[in-house]
Amino acid sequence: MARQKESLNKLFVSLGIARISVGLVFLWAFLDKLIGLGFSTCRDAATNGINVMCDSAALQGGSSTTGFLKFGTQGPFADFYAGLAGNGFIDLLFMTGLLGIGVALTFGIATKLGTISGAVMLMMMWTAVLPPEHHPVLDDHVVYSVLLAAIYFGDNNQRLGFGKQWKKTALVKKFPILS
Repeated sequence: MARQKESLNKLFVSLGIARISVGLVFLWAFLDKLIGLGFSTCRDAATNGINVMCDSAALQGGSSTTGFLKFGTQGPFADFYAGLAGNGFIDLLFMTGLLGIGVALTFGIATKLGTISGAVMLMMMWTAVLPPEHHPVLDDHVVYSVLLAAIYFGDNNQRLGFGKQWKKTALVKKFPILS
């Protein structure tokens, strides 16, 4: 019995580390697009130098979706996604999603909503690049989505984060989807 409890505890800690890790991936994407940290935004192709707060950064008026949706999409949904490129509402929705999902998963608050939203966003990104470059079906978007499903179903006994305190709030009691 003690060995089983120890194994479950290790599983919950592992799920917590996975949740935080995926949350940090979303937060980093948000920050990179917001201020241009040189990973997906504000890297000079000619010099490979980073120009923080370049014109592509969201805080400088750049579109957070145009680069990928206009030039990175392929396959059967490419025209649909390219049509969304540069739309201010889509940019706002995307940035809000990155931030919200990142905060929810990193801190363990609104984890259910964060995992669902994260999986939906990731699967939309997957459909934007069909077929994937290195495998006929799978890519990192699908793998992250499967991991988010495991977190959704398995991180109820959260060991890392603020989930236990968060679930006791009046807001979560009124709106359980925020648990």
